[in-house]
Amino acid sequence: MMEDSKRFDVIIIGGSYAGLSAAMALGRSLKKVLIIDSGKPCNKQTPHSHNFITQDGLPPEQIAAAAKDQVLKYSTVTIHEDFVIGAAKAEDDFMISTQSGESFAASKLLFATGISDQMLDIKGFAECWGISVLHCPYCHGYEVKHQPMGVIANGDLGFEFSRLIYNWSKNLVLLTNGQSTLSLEQTERIKHHGIEIIEKEIVEIEHNQGYITNVVFKDGSKQKLSAVFAKVGFNQHSTLPEQLGCNINEQGFISVDDFQRTTISGIYAAGDNTTMFRAVSAATAAGTKAGAMINKELIEEAFS
Repeated sequence: MMEDSKRFDVIIIGGSYAGLSAAMALGRSLKKVLIIDSGKPCNKQTPHSHNFITQDGLPPEQIAAAAKDQVLKYSTVTIHEDFVIGAAKAEDDFMISTQSGESFAASKLLFATGISDQMLDIKGFAECWGISVLHCPYCHGYEVKHQPMGVIANGDLGFEFSRLIYNWSKNLVLLTNGQSTLSLEQTERIKHHGIEIIEKEIVEIEHNQGYITNVVFKDGSKQKLSAVFAKVGFNQHSTLPEQLGCNINEQGFISVDDFQRTTISGIYAAGDNTTMFRAVSAATAAGTKAGAMINKELIEEAFS
């Protein structure tokens, strides 16, 4: 039997917005909760968070720090700074092991582990990611509105993304980073709106502390821009949900239902690891819902 100090009602793996929101809902429901967090949020380079009422324009780490302080006021919630390396089902509990050699047990698990972005192989791209190389116009478009902007994409994605970003700036170029794969109709529609299509290969993004000055092409020419929007691939930050049998959908996200339940009983997931809609507000909402649903399940089991 594991000692009581290491057994919890719920273990939350990941202590960013989704994890902290779930912990608050569970702490307010008098549940014993352990958050295990490695301190590596995917938006660590982003200087400001936007499109989140009451928090608009604040640095993400400031929002997270305030949330952590508030969550820890609930006496049944504990945060352990560590990295989870193992998880297994053992009878009625899930057993968790960490990099530091600790072991914990819980009736329910919540994965709020986020994702890891795969940077494009362009010099300067990673250094600008989240600062002036951006993924979401709803998070960052207003701050660069009407400025010279680029979209790095091609084909259908290039067309759709250009159409979207055009809402924030008519001073827009589409950078296909090589030969265009746009259809003739897409090309004509893009050009009709004054969007230049540049098919040159990109070799570098020149910048000043993450803020773009120029996009440099293989032929040595440059395009002066203030911001670039790009879609990149990603990996799940943790492979443990898949190892436990949770379904990963075709887009690479953990499959969850409307209540944040995965395909494995007792395991929940919330935040960027479950959806392409990446925003602090969305992660916060998903975490709150997950916490309430986990509490409901625990109550139903205890009241049988």
